[in-house]
Amino acid sequence: MVQTEPSYETTETASEADVETVDAGLHLHNLQAADLGAVRPLFVFARDAAGAVIGGLRARVWGTAWEVQQLWVDTRQRRRGIGSELLRRFERAARERGGTLIYLDTFSFQAPAVYQRNGYEVACRFEGFPDGIVKYVMRRRLDAVETTR
Repeated sequence: MVQTEPSYETTETASEADVETVDAGLHLHNLQAADLGAVRPLFVFARDAAGAVIGGLRARVWGTAWEVQQLWVDTRQRRRGIGSELLRRFERAARERGGTLIYLDTFSFQAPAVYQRNGYEVACRFEGFPDGIVKYVMRRRLDAVETTR
């Protein structure tokens, strides 16, 4: 079989099939390298008196490392401590399940100050986004924090 040089394409409009091929190939490679079947989701919700979701935290768990993927509080409910309480409940669940590290990323226009007030430290920052926006990767080690919080 004769090897030919590949052709390359740079585009802002990829076909769904091409994107799925890349995603599936990477997923298969990752499965061969790590037990991704052990990754589990965890959710924490805040609800109003009628039961409607007014805030929520979405995370995934893999071993002792826990990743906050999303934390959201309805605009009308902000500044009431709901986000901090969602974090506290998430951290409690992590500790109870053997978690030792929580990590997340957040943009400067989102909630880095909220996370810092709750004991998270900046692990690294990425600049170069429009309007001076910065992306932070933050972490909190649970083995070094009080358990009564």
